[in-house]
Amino acid sequence: MKQVKLNDFAIGGGAGFILIAGPCVLENETAAMQIAVYLKELTAKLKIPFVFKASYDKANRTSINSYRGPGLTGGLKMLEKIKKEADVPVISDVHRFEEIDEAAAVLDIMQVPAFLCRQTDFVLEVARQAKIINVKKGQFLAPWDVANIIGKIKSVGMDDMLITERGASFGYNNLVFDVRALPIMRQMGYPVIFDATHSVQLPGGAGTASGGQREMVPYLARAAVAAGVDGIFMEVHPDPPQALCDGANSVYLSSLEKLLTQLKAIDEVVKS
Repeated sequence: MKQVKLNDFAIGGGAGFILIAGPCVLENETAAMQIAVYLKELTAKLKIPFVFKASYDKANRTSINSYRGPGLTGGLKMLEKIKKEADVPVISDVHRFEEIDEAAAVLDIMQVPAFLCRQTDFVLEVARQAKIINVKKGQFLAPWDVANIIGKIKSVGMDDMLITERGASFGYNNLVFDVRALPIMRQMGYPVIFDATHSVQLPGGAGTASGGQREMVPYLARAAVAAGVDGIFMEVHPDPPQALCDGANSVYLSSLEKLLTQLKAIDEVVKS
């Protein structure tokens, strides 16, 4: 398997799992910085490589009235400050061609959202400019369809890529996680990340917002690590019911240490 190098750690190729975590969207600079610092200290204590995630503009919200974030310019300034002051790599999703240049200058990993994973020209342009590209597998794709995405990315000379599983559509307003997807995609030769919080989302389930089943996150995360996944992606928040985006599937920061400790123990057994 390809091993992707980021700062002083490796992703995939038998390395221990990494954590990609943070709030769904940047709510304000102070809160985001506090979350990043807490996660940095916790993952350092547990010896888990960490990447801070947050969207600067969540362009695929359910309702026109939903909070989207501070926007490209303000959001990237926040992420750049967090990257420097908290000393963590950062990832965010890019939704438009017009954002790619500015985002590439700040982000350590550029993420292609699930709904855009089949948009060939967009994926190619992100792949040309990203240091590392992470593609969210669309919930409408089978795991073996990811081979075509990998082929597109490799066609422009990009080889530092991650693929993230985030569940598959299962009827209306529901997702299901098939653990078989992880080994199928890992056999394609690139690190696979499991999105433990979007996989319990109920898209549009609250009418003008998505619902979620936060209580199921630990079960799915443990299953993914037991299957040998290369990283765990989680949306976390100090008070999820008050989060401005995806609160229903976000994990309480206060519960994270216990879960990560369990995941690390499982990972060490599986990869020993």
